[in-house]
Amino acid sequence: MTRDRALLERALERGEQDGGSVEFKERLARDVHLVDGRRESLAAQLRHRVLSGEGEATYVVGVTDDGGLAGIDPDTFSETMDVLSLLAEEADAHIADVDTWGIGGGLVGLATVCDGAVLESDDQHIVVGTAGHVDHGKSTLVGSLVTGRADDGDGQTRAYLDVQPHEVERGLSADLSYAVYGFDEDGPVHVRNPDRKADRAQIVEAADRLVSFVDTVGHEPWLRTTIRGLVGQKLDYGLLVVAADDGPTRTTREHLGVLLATELPTLVAITKVDAVSEERADEVEREVERLLREVGKSPLRVARHGVDAALEEISETVVPIVETSAVTMAGLDHLDDLFSRLPKTGDDDGEFRMYVDRSYSVTGVGAVASGTVMSGEVEAGDELLLGPMADGRFLEVEVRSIEMHYHRVDRARAGRIVGIALKGVKESAIERGMVLLPADADPTPVREFDAEVMVLNHPTRIGDGYEPVVHVETIGEAAAFYPENGRLLPGDTGETRVRFKFRPYLLEEGQKFVFREGRSKGVGTVTGVHPLE
Repeated sequence: MTRDRALLERALERGEQDGGSVEFKERLARDVHLVDGRRESLAAQLRHRVLSGEGEATYVVGVTDDGGLAGIDPDTFSETMDVLSLLAEEADAHIADVDTWGIGGGLVGLATVCDGAVLESDDQHIVVGTAGHVDHGKSTLVGSLVTGRADDGDGQTRAYLDVQPHEVERGLSADLSYAVYGFDEDGPVHVRNPDRKADRAQIVEAADRLVSFVDTVGHEPWLRTTIRGLVGQKLDYGLLVVAADDGPTRTTREHLGVLLATELPTLVAITKVDAVSEERADEVEREVERLLREVGKSPLRVARHGVDAALEEISETVVPIVETSAVTMAGLDHLDDLFSRLPKTGDDDGEFRMYVDRSYSVTGVGAVASGTVMSGEVEAGDELLLGPMADGRFLEVEVRSIEMHYHRVDRARAGRIVGIALKGVKESAIERGMVLLPADADPTPVREFDAEVMVLNHPTRIGDGYEPVVHVETIGEAAAFYPENGRLLPGDTGETRVRFKFRPYLLEEGQKFVFREGRSKGVGTVTGVHPLE
């Protein structure tokens, strides 16, 4: 018997009792259990179960009143979870976790319902994207920040972010990782055990202010993934990491170039200062200052000028620099102070929009699209459009539920990294680069667009038909360039027509993008779009 199945068996053995915290339900339906006073009655019953369990109740779904394993089909299970969520909300509680098992062709689920209303998204949630060369300590630094624990000198805290077995074995991140910590009136709110989803979810519930990290990839072969992390998320700040035992590298310059292309206010953390002499750390800091000045930025040493000055001056032109060590925890108090007070950036107004970064399927829930909400707000029950499909169509879908860092929320605002469970589409039909929009939107798919581009690096010239990969939002697609004057040289800024090679996407004027092909790289801005014919 697996541990998860043991949880189910223990709940069935405990059974329903008048003063107990366990409740059996075969199914819950909107048109039956939310009408004619039943909603209030069932919410009161749920509240009684939660109080009986000292703040936690267990709802076993898909079983008969006597605990028999009936099993229900996935659509019925999803509706049951939606109804249970509404009942919990009315009872000032929330669903904290759901486990499911396949029983006789159907599903049986165990929902843990906890006291306290579901999180109301705050306006102080900031999202930080990390960048920097491989082995410069990005993931280790973030791991120490979110846990409040010192590293062992061998990247122990990095393991809290690396999500694939081969990443842990090699000590290299191969995909985007996500982490969160927060702040309350007493200071940082750390994750007790980042390996447990429930602990990460609790941070979202307990903290007054949240800081989410999008931890990117430092190894050269995965530059595409790094660009996706920095361009495809609605980031508030960038955190460029430079190791004191190595100094700025070509990859450091490339990642800095991407951050600058997105016009993102950026901090620099010089890591591993415990591994070098004070003189060497100071030398690397001067190298970073020179690098920043070369690209028109003004460095600001936090150790010299203070956190208050960094908070006041940080911008597209001023870059604070902090010396840190995940081993001794030196400088992490400065980062904590900065992250606890940095203001939210950007304009969150407008209609809801979210570009899809990942999709997956959850048993009993169905298709889930995850990404960062770019603008507006979305709520459970909202009707949306998803697309464009390869032929330019948009599908009508409905929001079943929303999760943020494994915590179920009733709504999500701009800047939140969320997973949205969708009704009306199969997971296999969802692709990275698609967008979610309100149902009454009138989106126009785009295959070609005009752009102003700047060529940062290229061995010869860019002529008609040049095909780099274009990264805009979460889109990463090969596209052909047709420069206005027939060619673009390294260092040139000019106009070009761009045509996606395989399919249309949703674009609009003003969006920033990065293009790359081998060691050739450049940045651009969409200046006009051509609707799909």
